[in-house]
Amino acid sequence: MNSVRVVDSHTEGEPTRVVIDGAPDLGPSPSAADRLEVFKQHHDSFRSAVVNEPRGFDAMVGALLLPPADDEALGQMLFFNNVGCLRMCGHGTLGVVATLQHLGRIAPGRHRLESPEGDVEVLLHEDGTVSLDNVFSYRHRAAVEVETERHGSIAGDVAWGGNWFFLVDERYLPDGIELELSHLTALTDFCWDVRRSFERAGLVGADGGAIDHVEVNGAPKSGGDGRNFVLCPGGEYDRSPCGTGTSAKLACLAADGKLQEGMTWCQESVIGSAFDGAIVQAERDGIHGVLPTIRGRAFITAESTLHYDPADPFIHGIRV
Repeated sequence: MNSVRVVDSHTEGEPTRVVIDGAPDLGPSPSAADRLEVFKQHHDSFRSAVVNEPRGFDAMVGALLLPPADDEALGQMLFFNNVGCLRMCGHGTLGVVATLQHLGRIAPGRHRLESPEGDVEVLLHEDGTVSLDNVFSYRHRAAVEVETERHGSIAGDVAWGGNWFFLVDERYLPDGIELELSHLTALTDFCWDVRRSFERAGLVGADGGAIDHVEVNGAPKSGGDGRNFVLCPGGEYDRSPCGTGTSAKLACLAADGKLQEGMTWCQESVIGSAFDGAIVQAERDGIHGVLPTIRGRAFITAESTLHYDPADPFIHGIRV
């Protein structure tokens, strides 16, 4: 690993770093799920070197852009962050689309991309926005009570939107704390306390997977329908409204009868950026859920080459 070419972008404030050259060889299997497992087991140092300090920072999400298993697909995406890999990433997918347009590989229109969680379709609009038809999303459990160390008893929903989320209403926040960036420290502390509580309780997703995202939802402040604060697995907050988190929220709204097909839900982030979301009702393996569509915009911020000096003691990044 001497050098790696990347394109950086942000989607409604949340960064994505797409590796376009220099990715490791992930073996003969064309399956995105298989390739992700190879990447997790054998190339964790590459992950860390790309997104962690000193070349990245904790909020950076990386993406490998690989040839597809199906030649009719545009490409294959593998996502990773400062502490591990992701099955899916909504904002990152929009960043991949913006990157491909920047590189002159796609024009406005509909395209298909492969991910470890399944294929997704994207629509690159003429105005530069991107609509993502995300993976099947659903609420697994409603009003699950957990006992936190510092914030008392809290109830939240466990939902899947491409990652596992524990969704909490803002009414559980300490007095005086709002879904504002100025309250970042308190919001982070609250979400870590919540996450530790269900880890202690052994609460997991339907597939036994870790619930590693905490999402606090509340009233809008910038003209949308709702506002959220999402704490990601590595301890950083999502600057965007979080694509998979918004998908999980849409699934919960639909399960409560508050969101119907044909309606649009505008989800604000804690920094005031927004995704527009909509649903189609769906059922998979006897589970009722939704097929969510998320619309937002990504902007290119850099195109660069990362260099790796063998003498550098932090060649593989500063690991969390």
